[in-house]
Amino acid sequence: MSKSSPIVSVVTPVYNAALFLEKTIQSVLNQTYPHWELLLIDDCSTDTSFEIAKGYSEKDSRIKSYQLSENQGAGIARNLGIKEASGSYIAFLDADDLWFPEKLQKQVDFMINNHCNICYSSYQLMNEDGSLQSEIVEALPNLTYKKLLKSNYIGNLTGIYNVEVLGKIYAPTIRKRQDWALWLTALKIEKKAMGIKEPLAYYRLRKDSISKNKTALLKYNYAVYNKVLGFNPIMSLCMMTVFLWEHFFVKSKQIKTLSHSAKR
Repeated sequence: MSKSSPIVSVVTPVYNAALFLEKTIQSVLNQTYPHWELLLIDDCSTDTSFEIAKGYSEKDSRIKSYQLSENQGAGIARNLGIKEASGSYIAFLDADDLWFPEKLQKQVDFMINNHCNICYSSYQLMNEDGSLQSEIVEALPNLTYKKLLKSNYIGNLTGIYNVEVLGKIYAPTIRKRQDWALWLTALKIEKKAMGIKEPLAYYRLRKDSISKNKTALLKYNYAVYNKVLGFNPIMSLCMMTVFLWEHFFVKSKQIKTLSHSAKR
């Protein structure tokens, strides 16, 4: 495979996502960039998620399905996908989110042309039923470790990193917010990430989402500071104060309303 068409390994943890999984897989199949592999890691679902994943893997050799023997959380599932990935780039897509058809092509081109090793983009919000909202979360043009430490500015469904330069970067095994911790590790190595302002993915707002539960959000963010990054309790509480300010008064300005003509 030439440098101009590297393989992108797409890692998708799956847990009881039968209602959404086929559309998620189809959004990868619809990519204008054909050089990808999709790794579906089922976290011991109790619905038909694994059967759906297995069915697609039997039809397309680029799709691979795995199943954990017991439910262990998205971090463990994500890490198995990273371990099994063979691509030059690793990207992430949760089992209920969707990509625009040109998502991979635009990001791979951008990364090659800008010598960029960590890339992310804006994304549009959609309701649980798949109906689109008019809001997008706009990507910052550049991102440093110091800025990411204040709040998670990388929508995980848009993030890609260069394995050949950075090596494989794994997530901690905490149940939530492990994606944020993964990107913090990546930015410790690379120092800078670059964002694409154009939205390239759809993020599904779920009723049981952590973003809807502010108490859980605070709990898991504290765990990132304290358990993952190793900050002492006082420093972790100080960082939580910084996070709250950043999340509610700075990051909130990222949400933009699309004009009617710009809606997909």
